[in-house]
Amino acid sequence: PAGPKLLDVDPEAVARALVASAGRHPEPLRAIAAARTLRRRELARVASADLLGMLDVESVCAALSSVWVAVLQCALEAVIRANTGDDGTVPAAIAVIGMGRLGGWELGYGSDADVMFVCEPVEGVDETRAVKWSVTIAEELRTLVGAPSDDPPLEIDSSLRPEGRNGPLVRTLASYAAYYEQWAQPWEVQALLRAHPVAGDSDLGRRFVVMADRVRYPEGGVSPASVLEIRRIKARVDAERLPRGADPNTHTKLGRGGLADVEWTAQLLQLRHAHAVPALRSASTLQALDAIAAAELMPQSDVTQLREAWLTATRARNALVLVRGKPSDQLPGPGRQLNAVAVAAGWRNGDGSEFLDNYLRVTRRAKTIVNKVFGS
Repeated sequence: PAGPKLLDVDPEAVARALVASAGRHPEPLRAIAAARTLRRRELARVASADLLGMLDVESVCAALSSVWVAVLQCALEAVIRANTGDDGTVPAAIAVIGMGRLGGWELGYGSDADVMFVCEPVEGVDETRAVKWSVTIAEELRTLVGAPSDDPPLEIDSSLRPEGRNGPLVRTLASYAAYYEQWAQPWEVQALLRAHPVAGDSDLGRRFVVMADRVRYPEGGVSPASVLEIRRIKARVDAERLPRGADPNTHTKLGRGGLADVEWTAQLLQLRHAHAVPALRSASTLQALDAIAAAELMPQSDVTQLREAWLTATRARNALVLVRGKPSDQLPGPGRQLNAVAVAAGWRNGDGSEFLDNYLRVTRRAKTIVNKVFGS
């Protein structure tokens, strides 16, 4: 029967098979092509199980995150192999830090991979040479993984790094530590909440997290001035970031009570309280919400509403990709396409109007709670 075949697959086993298959090819192009083939098969399996109602949205996100990480790991290994000297040595260790939904293990079908690259010179190697080599690795990784193909795109986005797109693509661990200590803007501290090592040197990744913890969970919580600045940025994002022509009521990412609203709310409470509540120290939005409820930082009913909004928006966003075949955040108006999205999202009778009414009701309630937290 189809059920067991679609479900009896451990995402970690898929990831191991993907890395092993790619590892048999010495050239990066061949290795990444092999990884893409297995990724395509896994995407088809997950999407089929999803459409048949066999996987809940959290399992879908975890499986998609797992396969993305496996692609990153095998691509990184292939690029490093191709840039290793004849003596078998490399000038630096390098780790890939997942950010955003990748860091939280909550990727959707259309998500990019937000990452940062950290390196550390091996003993006896000049830092300038180590960083230059590491930048070559990171650039080749982004180019090869993001190359056009028949598969869904694999975009690596590193704009959440210090100084954004203007900052260096790769820094040493010491450079990150110095930057965050002296110059970190509130948005950069907020972005670090979802930082989690996903590929490369595991010891370097672990030490990056130790460094990040000092920044994102400071003693006493972030300053009142930082909280005020994050509220100000949130208001600006609400006013300016929505794409031209988008409907603020039904944009799943940036719309009213959508993904960004819920995530910013959880993150503001993490910044204020995670130093005192260890359970809040999670890169996952859903785990952070559970910890917020357990610590009674918000009424349980409010957390339940936020959780339902996040799951509803994620399910709708995933369904949009399954229906349209490309990343999309905007729900369509009533009609055939909305009915198809309702079916893909598992709505009980595939009625697009009912699905939309429920989406509007759930997100409207969430927005009321978000406004309470942000004081707007």
